Amino acid sequence: MNPTSPTTSPLSPAFAGHGHVTFLGAGPGDPGLLTLRAVEALAGADVLIAEPEVLEVVRGHARAGVSTPELTVVDEASTTAGVPVLRDAANLVMEAARGGRRVVRAVTGDPGLDGNAGAEMLACAAEGIPFEVVPGVATAVGVPAYAGVPLRDAQGTDVRFVDARTADERCWAEVGASDGTVVVSTSLDSVAAAAGELVAAGRKPDTPLTVTIAGTTTRQRTWNATLGTIAQVFKQGKVLPSPEGHRPVIAVVGERSAPAQRDQLAWFESKPLFGWRVLVPRTKEQAASLSDQLRSYGAVPHEVPTIAVEPPRTPQQMERAVKGLVTGRYEWIAFTSVNAVKAVREKFEEYGLDARAFAGIKVAAVGEQTAAALVDFGVKPDLVPSGEQSAAGLLEDWPPYDPVFDPIDRVFLPRADIATETLVAGLIELGWEVDDVTAYRTVRASPPPADTREAIKGGGFDAVLFTSSSTVRNLVGIAGKPHNVTVIACIGPATAKTAEEHGLRVDVLSPEPSVHKLAEALADFGLRRRESALEAGDPVTRPSERRPGARRRRTT
Repeated sequence: MNPTSPTTSPLSPAFAGHGHVTFLGAGPGDPGLLTLRAVEALAGADVLIAEPEVLEVVRGHARAGVSTPELTVVDEASTTAGVPVLRDAANLVMEAARGGRRVVRAVTGDPGLDGNAGAEMLACAAEGIPFEVVPGVATAVGVPAYAGVPLRDAQGTDVRFVDARTADERCWAEVGASDGTVVVSTSLDSVAAAAGELVAAGRKPDTPLTVTIAGTTTRQRTWNATLGTIAQVFKQGKVLPSPEGHRPVIAVVGERSAPAQRDQLAWFESKPLFGWRVLVPRTKEQAASLSDQLRSYGAVPHEVPTIAVEPPRTPQQMERAVKGLVTGRYEWIAFTSVNAVKAVREKFEEYGLDARAFAGIKVAAVGEQTAAALVDFGVKPDLVPSGEQSAAGLLEDWPPYDPVFDPIDRVFLPRADIATETLVAGLIELGWEVDDVTAYRTVRASPPPADTREAIKGGGFDAVLFTSSSTVRNLVGIAGKPHNVTVIACIGPATAKTAEEHGLRVDVLSPEPSVHKLAEALADFGLRRRESALEAGDPVTRPSERRPGARRRRTT
């Protein structure tokens, strides 16, 4: 039995027919830091009111059609000017709750540390509107953890949290007199001023300091300095002045933030592909697990379909074959792609069938993704190649037809219109009759948006993964040739040859014809590149930063 939350969802009878507000902490920025309760609350929301910084973090967990009114901050100038169209968050929350709707109010970090959220809770209490609070990972705690900066040691170091925007002279004096760790929430262009306040209040200028921007995201960057040198570090590194100076940062002051410790503890920024923009030229369904794997290496995957899948022009052959599955026409069915599984599954659903229709039929699958798609359908493959994941590998393990043990001699092979004849010829040679059926057509996808095409040709991507020769041809055809600074990774020799024929330099070759092995090979390449830079005493940069003007255009 699964454990349940003591909070209820959907709403308990006591709340039925009334509005309800969930004040939800969305964390510092990494969507993976949302709590299980947060995801549950988002799924039941009628209205989602989120700060712009976390809207994309939470929106993916809300149901389709959820209302997301835009937040507009009402400042004193707007109020004085009497602009009637501006509405603040509190008004939006109360208006929706009065209408009997389930409202999720999402804030950055934790709602208990957000003063505006506290005021909105009081407004709900005053009107008798039921509400709950779903805590989140506080920015001042989560960001140092991702930066590799522990806030306490075994001796129980005192930790103070300061918001530089509201800190007064007394606050600076108290933290300046302390020898504990100070976590300062401020902006990039105000870090030096905050450091000056601490020094003026008694902290030594040589006290270690770390500053992290865009914490917990793949844009994260951390600088090591001291209270006395941070302004110089920013100036020498051309970090400031910058139009991004207003962006929030977390600065940690104290011995726990010493650079020597960060070298060992900076687990996030030291990932092998940290911050790399990786182009994945596959359909969204095919790219999902590959993109998840790339994210685990710190990369930012960008999915660009190069092939569109369409039904066959004449569906009658496919319809007869699917009916033949049910009537016992086949001994085997062989799937060579995820799209073939999808095509058969869609026909099953059209006829009101499910995985039970495969009873008594042996099922073969080429490739881990194809096998996974079958398992998701409720079918466990009887045969998966033990060696090379290809048609040739499947044939090596496929048993010859034996009239004594095989009551039926026919194989159903649903495949693409452009598939090779290797498998058909091999099965016939083994004594099988084959119904070679076009289950789907592959056509070149539409070109990606203009900014994506420009990034491909201009070196805005750090790497591109080619999983077949057709992805090479189609990507170049719809978007142009990747820039020469982009790392080219290919799934096998045939794909690499096609890439070279298109004038591309192949940097990474997968040791096996597997998309996950290809991603691993790219991660190994990134790790070796990172280690070489560190050994040479050079800064660790991404491949895209080598293109002309990239350093000047880069934002922090």
